[in-house]
This record gives sequence, C-alpha cells and structure tokens, in this order.
Amino acid sequence: MAGAFCAFSAFVMRALAALPPAQGVAAMNSINVFAVRPAFMIVFTGSAVVCVVIAVVTLVVWPDEGTVELLVGSVLYLFGVFGLTLVANVPRNNALARLDPGAREAAAYWPTYVREWSVWNHARSVASAAATVACVLALT
Repeated sequence: MAGAFCAFSAFVMRALAALPPAQGVAAMNSINVFAVRPAFMIVFTGSAVVCVVIAVVTLVVWPDEGTVELLVGSVLYLFGVFGLTLVANVPRNNALARLDPGAREAAAYWPTYVREWSVWNHARSVASAAATVACVLALT
C-alpha cells in the first residue's frame, strides 16, 4: 500500500493537476471507479483485516519480543491508512464524483480537491510505510 500511495503522491496527482480541470476531474473519477475493484480492495482491506488479527493475537499472547512493534504497525495501518481513507479521501472522492467534469463547480473545486486529497494521501503514504517498518522490526 505504501508504494501505491507514494506513487500517487509523487507523480499521479501532480500529473492530474497539470491537466485542464475537466480532464483532471474526469480522470480522477475514472481512477476512483477502478480503485474499488477486487485487486486493490483485497490488498487494502485485507491488510486491515490482517492488522486486526495481528493486534488481537498480540494482545492475547503478548509475545516476549516484537509486541510494541506489532501493535504500533497495526495501529498505524488501521488508523493512519484505513481510517484516513474512510474519513478524509473517500468523502472527497464522493464529492468529486457528484460533479460534472465540465461544470464550473468542478473547475472551482478541482484545485481544492487536489490539494486536500494529496495532503491526506501523503499522510497515508507515511503511515503505511511506517506500519511496514514497524512490522518488519517485529520480525528482527
């Protein structure tokens, strides 16, 4: 997930922002439709499920080593990735989807959308990478 979010932060959103607003809105709406397909959703939600399982098992078993790292990694993913997606990115995606790409409202909203969505995506990128690092540290 860290790689997907990083790619969006590093170049996808910049490329979309460089397009005329109608094209950028249309492209992002198309991306958002294709994002909720099984390939992405299995990895995205599957990672959340795995983090819940890891957290519960860690709390029950309380291993001698890696406990903090496993819990930190799970919390980072669940709140910093999954949670942020639900409360920050998805509502913006839904607002964008309600707009006609060629309408003035879409052109007016597009710069705000790109700025706000990107800020939250940067946060998801960092949280996802940090969650991965925490879980890897638990293995060492």
